[in-house]
This record gives sequence, structure tokens and C-alpha cells, in this order.
Amino acid sequence: MKFITPKNHNAEKVDWLISERARSIVKSYAEYTEHSESEVVNLFLLNLLEDEDFIDWIERKRNNRRLVKQLGIEDLVGDEKIG
Repeated sequence: MKFITPKNHNAEKVDWLISERARSIVKSYAEYTEHSESEVVNLFLLNLLEDEDFIDWIERKRNNRRLVKQLGIEDLVGDEKIG
């Protein structure tokens, strides 16, 4: 049995400016997937953690411990590269 996990338990409202085209894409994709627009944006942005160059950049940052913890990527960054 798979348990249901809470949605957006740490969600915050943000104020970003995005293009009309981007808003239309998110709105249409949300309708297509039957998710809310917030869920679509959240899920898409979490995919950025699959960018190996981004993870490498984080590993090379000096004093990256707080960032690694904040992003929840301890398993993606080797212990020897957390500083």
C-alpha cells in the first residue's frame, strides 16, 4: 500500500514575473495533467536537480553545506565535496 504524502507542506507564495507564453504553457500543461498550476511548476523545477552541471557547480561552491541541505541533495553530492 502506498501512503499519501502531504502536498506543499512548506509552500510559500512567491512573486515572480514570467512571460505570457510561459503562463499559457503552465496553464495548458496543468489542464492536460489534471494538476494545479502550482504543482506543475513545483514538479518541473524539481527536475532541475537532475542537471549534472548544476550539481557539479554546487559541489565546487565554497561553503556549500547549507545549500546542499536546503536543496535536499545530500545523496547527489559526495561527502568529500560538502564544505
